[in-house]
Amino acid sequence: QVQLVESGGGLVQPGGSLRLSCAGSGSIRSIYKMGWYRQVPGKQRDLVATITTTGNTVYAGSVKGRFTISRDNTKNAVYLQMNSLKPEDTAVYYCYAVETYVYWGQGTQVTVSS
Repeated sequence: QVQLVESGGGLVQPGGSLRLSCAGSGSIRSIYKMGWYRQVPGKQRDLVATITTTGNTVYAGSVKGRFTISRDNTKNAVYLQMNSLKPEDTAVYYCYAVETYVYWGQGTQVTVSS
């Protein structure tokens, strides 16, 4: 079992920045891929960004150039630096990790509003 705990969400004004963190713990053997999804009420959960063990990244088109994903393999942790935030980035952000199974964090709320 892998437990993922997110932190770093909150309220920020448009144009501001936030940094999300996600740390994995438990019986971890080898996490291949980690990343972030986000979800607004009534809509499906959408991919934000992913990063593999070797550092290959994928970004949603809507965040490319504004968000940066990074990872610390020694800590089984993944981070999401979010800059130039827009109101449409408001969502619950979920961390995930692919090991033997896919594991999810509990989610952290990000609200972009003036």
